[in-house]
Order: sequence, then C-alpha cells, then structure tokens
Amino acid sequence: MSSLDNATISAVSARRDTMLEPDEVTAMLRLNKLGWGSRRIAREFGCSRTTVQRYVDAGGWQEYRSPRKGVSKLDGHEAWLRECFFRHRGNADVVRQDLARELGVRVSLRTVERAVSGYRQELAAEAVATMRFETPPGHQMQIDFGEKRVRLGGEMTRVYMFVATLGYSRRIFAMAFLHERQSAWLDGIETAFRYFGGTPAEVLLDNARALVKHHDVATREVVFNDRLHAFSRYWGFRPRACAPYRARTKGKDERGVGYVKHNALAGHSFASMDALEQHIAWWLREVADARCHGSTGEPPLLRFVRDEACKLKPLQGRPPFRQIRELVRKVHSDCAVEIDTNAYSVPWRLVGESVQVTLSGAQVRIFHGGQLVAEHAEASGRHRRLTDPAHFVGVSGASGPVLRPVDPEMVAMRPPDLLRPLLEYEQLAGGRW
Repeated sequence: MSSLDNATISAVSARRDTMLEPDEVTAMLRLNKLGWGSRRIAREFGCSRTTVQRYVDAGGWQEYRSPRKGVSKLDGHEAWLRECFFRHRGNADVVRQDLARELGVRVSLRTVERAVSGYRQELAAEAVATMRFETPPGHQMQIDFGEKRVRLGGEMTRVYMFVATLGYSRRIFAMAFLHERQSAWLDGIETAFRYFGGTPAEVLLDNARALVKHHDVATREVVFNDRLHAFSRYWGFRPRACAPYRARTKGKDERGVGYVKHNALAGHSFASMDALEQHIAWWLREVADARCHGSTGEPPLLRFVRDEACKLKPLQGRPPFRQIRELVRKVHSDCAVEIDTNAYSVPWRLVGESVQVTLSGAQVRIFHGGQLVAEHAEASGRHRRLTDPAHFVGVSGASGPVLRPVDPEMVAMRPPDLLRPLLEYEQLAGGRW
C-alpha cells in the first residue's frame, strides 16, 4: 500500500469523527435521490454509513447532540462521597453502607465504585507522600537496631547493630551487640551520648518490647518501661515512641541502619568482636562523618561541629547509669533476690525481708537496714544463680542438721526425764517450730 493510500485512510478515519457541514448534507441527500447507496455516499464524503443513514432518515442537516446522561442517585452528594471515601481509606463497600444508613440512598457497590474511581489515585498518592520534618539542632536523636549476619572468628554470627542518628546534623553512631535486650538499648544510648559529647532534648525510639510496655494505635497512649523512665530522668531527656506501624516517623535512623548494614559491614569478615568494634570506629570517623549527606548537602561532622554540638546538654562527668542502679527487692524463700532474671543469694535469715540493691562497677551489693549483707559480681548472662555458701549456714539440709549451742542455764533447769524440753525437739528437727 502506497503512502498516498495511507494518508487517504487516515483522512477518512478522521472525518468519521467530525460532523458534516449543511451543504455536504444537502449534496448527500441529492445523491441519495439519484440512487446512490449509503456505502458509496459514505466513501465519497469520508464518513461512516451510519452517519449517512442518520442524515437520510432525518431528511436534512441536524446539530449533533451527545447522549444525555441519566440522573444518578448520587448526584449532589459528591462532597459527602469524597469525605467518606477518604475517611474509610478507600473501602467502597463501607461507603455504600454509610450511604444507606446516613443518607437513605441505596445503590449497588458497582455504582459507588464508579463514583469514587477518580479519588483512588489521590488516596494512593496521600499514602506514599511523606513530608520531611526537620528538627532544630540538639533537639532529637533517633535510635534503632538492625541485624546482619557477618563472619566473626570464622563462623557466621548474627550481629545486632545499634544505630543513633542526630536529627539535625545527620551524624550517626553505631555499636555492635550480640543481643537486643534492654541492657543493649541502654548501653547503646549512653555510649552514643558520650560519643556526641552531650544529650539531646528527646530520643525517638521504636516500640521495642524492651522499652515500651504498651502503645495504643488509636489513642497514641504510650506506657514506657520503668527502667527506661529512670534512665531518661538520669540523663535528662524525654523519650518518645514513633507511631505504631509507621517506621517512617524515624526515617532518618531507618536509613542510617541500612547505611551501616550495607556500607560498614557489607562484604567484611572479622577475627573477633574487638576487631569488629575497631572497624566500626574507623568507619564512623573516616567514612560516615566525612561523606557529603544527600539531604543536607554537607558532611555530617561539619554540620555537627558548627551548629549542633553546642546545643547538646553537657554530660557533666556523670558515671554510667548502670554503675549506680539502686533497686529494692524482696528476699524469696530460696534465700535470693532476682535482678534482671538472675538470682543472687543473701543470708537466709532475711527471707521475706525487703533489701536495698546497688549495682555499680559490675558489682551487686545488697544492704539491709543500712548494713552490707551480701556482695556478688554481676552476672553476664541470663537466668543464672550466684550463691555464697556462708549465706546458708544454719539452714537444714545445707550441710547437715543445724546444731545450736546449748545454754548451761537451760540444762540446769531441765525438768524430769518424762518431760523432755522443746530444745531437744528443736535440735532433732533442725530448727524452731
């Protein structure tokens, strides 16, 4: 087919969609009276046979009118439909139910879906759109954990990376742990404070069970762990939990975790945990602090030194929080107190009594009435029991029957043999009644 034929077909196709002029319709009717068929006339005028037949039946030229749209039950309710559609996050069936209940309008689900189809793209855009929230210098630090398997000492080991990011300067701190328990969270936060040289006004954290007891999705009511409350009071910051299922609330640290995992650790193996920690320290200094940040357009260290370091609250030489923990515990019947799932023995005479516990310098000291009654090294693991044999001297079954000294005055006052004193029964039974 020649290019001229193609042009002719294109012109005819275009004419099919245009309305004919009155003089063309007059000529069309004249040819019809001369015996021309509708196909031949359509070919002559470059239109469809349906158009020819319509003009012939009408007997002349008529203005084209689009089919009139029928009246819908939803006419006039456009604003209500949009508000209800967004309120129910795009659930058209719930919108249909509300139509019947609130407005008394009963239509099919398909009718509602056609009416709200134009709002779906807007709803989808709203779901992915994020407004960047910038915090002033020294106001916020975001924290999170990420896990990655690395080769440690020749074996693949799951390592948990604690990452803290300052909201203004984007300067980050990272620390490796072998677990993600509460002690790791608190040690990571405290070490980050010392790395940055001060504390921010607030710390934005995830809803980790080690830190948050309860976070209601609807009311946003947050109940923090008691130890986190004590920790935040000690360092003078306000804890804040991001919205449940909205990890983007702390997007700066989410990206920081990914940056550490895929840049600092990717493709590396380490001889030991110490070697991993040395590598992280080098990477923070030489890579993370020196890079040009994509959002701020300048190195995080430069932005931190210039604007943010002076806004952090000074540490004032405070010792680590874990060094001065003070607790109150009740002595259990097994002659021990429980601290962080570990049990530490105390003298058996204190069973049922309340004692004061101080943790400092990896030592557990237990006091009663202001007197030191027990001292243990802090257990490094969980569910361990540390005992001192001296605490069980005099307990029946600990090292044989209990032997108590006999008072000479009691011997002189011994009644007749038929009336045996209770002291003998106590010695046989291994204790007082």
